[in-house]
Amino acid sequence: MEISWNDKDPIYRQLHDRLVEMILEGIYGNGDSLPSVRQLSADHRINPITVSKAFQLLVDEGVVEKKRGLGMYVMTGAREKLAEDEKKLFLTEEWPRLLEKIARLGLSVGELLEEGEGK
Repeated sequence: MEISWNDKDPIYRQLHDRLVEMILEGIYGNGDSLPSVRQLSADHRINPITVSKAFQLLVDEGVVEKKRGLGMYVMTGAREKLAEDEKKLFLTEEWPRLLEKIARLGLSVGELLEEGEGK
């Protein structure tokens, strides 16, 4: 698991976000176990409490369950739930900011589509 750390977000949030991406990408599917707290903290040289905090966010969101003595497992339907949550977040927070920027820059739909096709 590769993570490019940044200075603007807490590390536990960045780890949480990367795990969410991996579930959305299908790297971790229904019933799959996540790496252990010990493994992630050693691999990324971060405090185990930081890893536990990221896992707790996933548990609170209802996408991961803790099986005592066994570890953390992706719950059935986690990918669909996360996709729905991410769509809502994008449409309510990110998209309005993008629309404002598009308007401010005077970009047309044609320019945006042309640029998107080049990717």
